[in-house]
Amino acid sequence: MFTRMQNKVKELQQKMGEQGVDVTFAMDPDSVYYFTGIHDYLGMDFGRPTIAIIPQSGEISVVVPSLEQNMAREMTWVDKLLPWTDGIGDEWRGYIKEALKGKKMVGLEVNKTHPVLANFIADQGEGSKVKDMYMTMCRQRMVKSPDEIEIMKKAGKVAVAMCEAARDTIREGVPEYEVALAIINGGTKKYAELLAEDQSGPNAYYSPITHDLQILQTGPNMHMVHKRASIKSINKGDSVYMCFCNLAEFKGMKLGFDRQYFVGSYTKEEEMVYNQSIEGQKIALDMIRPGVKASDVHNASAKYYEDLGYGICYRTGRSVGYSRLEKPELRVDDDTILEEGMTFAVDGAVSLDNGTAGRVGDSVVVTKDGYEYLTPMDKSILVL
Repeated sequence: MFTRMQNKVKELQQKMGEQGVDVTFAMDPDSVYYFTGIHDYLGMDFGRPTIAIIPQSGEISVVVPSLEQNMAREMTWVDKLLPWTDGIGDEWRGYIKEALKGKKMVGLEVNKTHPVLANFIADQGEGSKVKDMYMTMCRQRMVKSPDEIEIMKKAGKVAVAMCEAARDTIREGVPEYEVALAIINGGTKKYAELLAEDQSGPNAYYSPITHDLQILQTGPNMHMVHKRASIKSINKGDSVYMCFCNLAEFKGMKLGFDRQYFVGSYTKEEEMVYNQSIEGQKIALDMIRPGVKASDVHNASAKYYEDLGYGICYRTGRSVGYSRLEKPELRVDDDTILEEGMTFAVDGAVSLDNGTAGRVGDSVVVTKDGYEYLTPMDKSILVL
C-alpha cells in the first residue's frame, strides 16, 4: 500500500515539474488519504486543517492537528509530520508560510480546497499564481491497480451484505429506520470480517462501522430519489428502494450500489418501469469496454429512454474509487476513452410523475473484453 502511495507522489511531482508547479497543497480528505494513508481524522467541520505539502521534488510533509499526530504516525509512510495546536504560534499557518517562500506557482485542487486555506494562500503568496491540479490528480486515479481493484471487490462484498440484511428485514409493518439499522449492522459485520483477515500495521486503524443516513424510499415516496429513511412503516404493496452509494466502502475505496424490492405484490406499471430500468442499465453495461467513449455509454442508454417517450436523462454513471465521484463520468459531455482498470457506478432508472419508479445500480471494473461486477447480486424483480 505504501509503495503505491509513494509512487503516486512521485508521479504527481513529475507532472508538477512539467506544469511548472513548485508546491501542491492537498487538503481534500480523499486526496490526503490517496497520497499519505492518513484517514478518519477530525477535519474542517471542527476547524482543524490537515494538509499534505507536496514539493516539486523531495520529501513531502503533512500538517496535522497535534491531537491527530499519534494516530497519523501509525497510518502513514510520511516521515515529516508537522503538528499544530490551537493558540500556539502561527498554528498551521506557519508551515504554509514556510512552504510558500519563493514559490511562483502553487498547486491546489481549487474546488476541493477549503476556503480557509485557499484564502490564506491568496493573502500570503506574494507574486505567486495558483494552478488547479484537480484534473491532474483525477487522471492519476482513473485506472485502478490490481490491488486497488481487490479492495473495491471487498467494498462490493460490504455493499451486498448491507443489501442482504435489508432484504431480510423488509416486511409489512417494519418502519424504514429499522431497515436502515439492519443495513448498518450487516455492512459493519461484513467489513469487520474482512478487516480481520489482516490486522498488521496500518490495517489495524480502519473502522468497520458503516455510517451515514440511509437513502431509502417506500410506497408513495418513490419519486423522492434521495429521501432518507424515516419512521414511516412499510405497507403491503409498497415498493422499497435503497441507495447504498453514500455508505458502501472498504479501506477508503467507495462504490455505488442500488436495489429495489416489492412487498407483497407489484402492479403492472411497477413491473414495466422496473424492467425498463434494468434494460436501460444493461444497454449501458453492454457498451462498457476499452476504447469506448464515456459519452457513448451514456448516449446508448439515454436513447433507449428517449425511444420509450421519457424526458430528461441524467448521467448514466460515474467513476468511483477514493472519492464517491471521480472522473470520468458517463454523461453526455464526457468524451474520455474508457480504459481497462477504470471503475464505474452504472445506473438504470425510470421515474413517472405519479410516483411510480424503477431503479437499479451496480459498480463494475472495465476489463480487457468488457466489464466485471464489483457488486454481484441478483436484480431480477423480487417480491418479499
